Amino acid sequence: MTSEAGYKVGAGLGSSRIPVVEGFAPRAAGAGERRSRKAEGKALRERAPRSAHRTLTLDAGRPDAVRAVEESSRGRVASLTPIRVGRMAASPFSFLRGAAGLMAYDLAGTPVTGTAAQLCGDAHAANFGLYGDARGRLVIDLNDFDETVVGPWEWDVKRLAASLVLAGREAGADEDTCRQGAFDTVGAYRRTMRLMAKLPVADAWNAIADEELVSHTDARDLLGTLERVSEKARKNTSARFAARSTERADDGSCRFVDAPPVLRRVPDEEAAAVASALGEYLGTVAQDRLPLLARYAIHDVAFRVVGTGSVGTRSYVVLLLDHRGEPLVLQVKEARASVLAPYLPKAGFPLPEPVHEGRRVVLGQKRMQVVSDILLGWCTVDGLPFQVRQFRNRKGSVDPAALAADQVDDYGRMTGALLARAHAHSADPRTVAGYLGKNEEFDEAVADFAVAYADRTEADHAVLVEAVRTGRIAAETGV
Repeated sequence: MTSEAGYKVGAGLGSSRIPVVEGFAPRAAGAGERRSRKAEGKALRERAPRSAHRTLTLDAGRPDAVRAVEESSRGRVASLTPIRVGRMAASPFSFLRGAAGLMAYDLAGTPVTGTAAQLCGDAHAANFGLYGDARGRLVIDLNDFDETVVGPWEWDVKRLAASLVLAGREAGADEDTCRQGAFDTVGAYRRTMRLMAKLPVADAWNAIADEELVSHTDARDLLGTLERVSEKARKNTSARFAARSTERADDGSCRFVDAPPVLRRVPDEEAAAVASALGEYLGTVAQDRLPLLARYAIHDVAFRVVGTGSVGTRSYVVLLLDHRGEPLVLQVKEARASVLAPYLPKAGFPLPEPVHEGRRVVLGQKRMQVVSDILLGWCTVDGLPFQVRQFRNRKGSVDPAALAADQVDDYGRMTGALLARAHAHSADPRTVAGYLGKNEEFDEAVADFAVAYADRTEADHAVLVEAVRTGRIAAETGV
């Protein structure tokens, strides 16, 4: 028998009258479906044995460090390139931070299961941190998504593990401690993914609340550090930045103060282009936020240098003031194509569809974080794509290269768990957990890879430092 809507009814316990709706999973057999997902994951070990992840084979055509930096600087503001080089030359860990594209080149030749996830794309140990939610409470998560793209989840895990080794070495930890930090990072990722595979879907989506993170990852040695970072983050606001970086003009208006080379005012035409682009931005923000933004007026725009890997991209700060003169600062940051994209086909993943790069960054961020900035959006300035977000939104971060030796493994476990939670929003944790399994085979393999890649990065860094010394490439230090 059929209903007026055309759906078959009466053949079962009522469920047959419900149509299969695109975008939802097909009706499945509960525990049997769970077992099949786990079995799918286990079967992937045939394609990519877990022990094979220790492999690091460098391509004969691999660019050297200087060429890689030069190629990644194309399209950036040329006058800022020496600052970027100087920051990358500061240490091997700093070099890794600015060399996501070079590492993607290397990772493209490593084993992958073929299981896709929304990647951070630059999941090194310094790209985790604190920020404020809509009510001003602090949350901790991944916090940089410039390179986000859909790709092999293993790439994020390996970049994070290698960064822990380099950060540990810079912090003065011995080699056993550094390898243990990488091993614990991967172990926490595996255990967290297994935990989420066992939870109801809604519980897994929001798993490991921030107040549970330290106990879940046994990171108690980090408590004092996290408390200090939290205290500092609470003070890191738009109001504090504006108080230090703006002044009242003779006509009573408020404007940014030049602090070259990091902060500089821009010509009126350039400022007007950025301000006008925020009209497009308003169309990308959640509708319920528009009344909030409507109560602010745009007062000034300045150019501000940011980051290590981001130096040379166009990045503006926009000063907004409410009716009481209280500030809100937005960052309008150029969004370049992900440096991972060209290497995805070699790993068996399709090139991303052409999209507005700011939209890519924002949607990737929302797919990975449990809580995101409520004012995220995107726009286009003079034909270039930009992302828009709050600036100094109570942000704080742990410097992994400044940790005590006994904190390296704690920090690794914490970041590994956060990365697993982020990946599980797009990759089915049952499949990934089925592949990773209960034992430490994957942990051991990636820890070995991390040490080998840290060695490679130190060699690349040495090449860059020598090139700076001999004048092959210009660098500006201390900025």
